[in-house]
Amino acid sequence: MNIKDMTSAADDVCELMTLLSNKSRLMILCQLTEGEKSVGQLAQSIGARETAVSQQLAVLRRERIVKARREGQTMIYRIVRADVGALLEFLYATYCADGADQKDAN
Repeated sequence: MNIKDMTSAADDVCELMTLLSNKSRLMILCQLTEGEKSVGQLAQSIGARETAVSQQLAVLRRERIVKARREGQTMIYRIVRADVGALLEFLYATYCADGADQKDAN
């Protein structure tokens, strides 16, 4: 990979990591790795107000990380970027899965 392409890729990764560095957005995305969820389901699962979750989902939609579909009067969200899904699965397996708290100290 040439330096120009590497620089561009690094910029993209930095933007994504900045997006994921918000605890609420990260928690929302971790919940969405389990499958589609409504704002209410997300708010309940992460212990946040629905308005706060909606604000974070708006950021994630604007950045094309998640997409919504309407089911009656309810909006259902899902992750649409495969790269983000794979990254979140790695983070979950490393930090959240059973036994993750017993990581090798080396």
